[in-house]
Amino acid sequence: MSIKLITFDLDDTLWDTAPVISSAEIVLRDWLEVNAPILGGVPVEHLFAIRERLVQADPDLKHRISALRRRVLFHALEEVGYSGPQAQTLADEGFEVFLHARHQIEVFPEVQPMLEILRQQYVLGVVTNGNADVGRLGLADYFAFALCAEDLGIGKPDPAPFLEALRRGGVEAHAAVHVGDHPGDDIAGAQRAGLRAVWFNPRGKAWTAETLPDAEIQRLSQLPDVLAGWR
Repeated sequence: MSIKLITFDLDDTLWDTAPVISSAEIVLRDWLEVNAPILGGVPVEHLFAIRERLVQADPDLKHRISALRRRVLFHALEEVGYSGPQAQTLADEGFEVFLHARHQIEVFPEVQPMLEILRQQYVLGVVTNGNADVGRLGLADYFAFALCAEDLGIGKPDPAPFLEALRRGGVEAHAAVHVGDHPGDDIAGAQRAGLRAVWFNPRGKAWTAETLPDAEIQRLSQLPDVLAGWR
């Protein structure tokens, strides 16, 4: 059957995530030193400990990463003596500082040429567990929809986000392909929902899971040829 819908993961599929998150963490800590001096230059480890505590108390937060980060900041601020309203205001402002820095992303050079080619023939969508906004990145026009775990209340590898993508795209699973870098979240999750799955593996890692991806690419520019071979 012909492919009609292609969904993409974002982080580490369309750009390298680790450097931008590390930079955003530094920007946030610098902002906190100036705007929340009682808390000071809070170490990442302290925030991570609060995060773990909150997720243990409310496991659903792991799929709501923006809300989780706000709560982590709120608790860190309140614990050092800021009043509830002060802590909430600073947490909200600090989160926006982080989110802005988190979007200072450089997409891989092949991304836009690839999307330009594919959107001529396929419906394109996004399925992500992250909180990157394709609108902020100037990529929204390529995609018919963008689904994130925070909005859905559940994330990959659960089949639900992929099933919602099929609904949004108006296609059956056999006519859809998901592209991503994570063997569990992207490949296993998509296949569990009945989609084909393309593993983006730019570093040439060995595949260790039991079920193979339907295809593997090391460059995004290879994707159109893979899809053409499935017509």
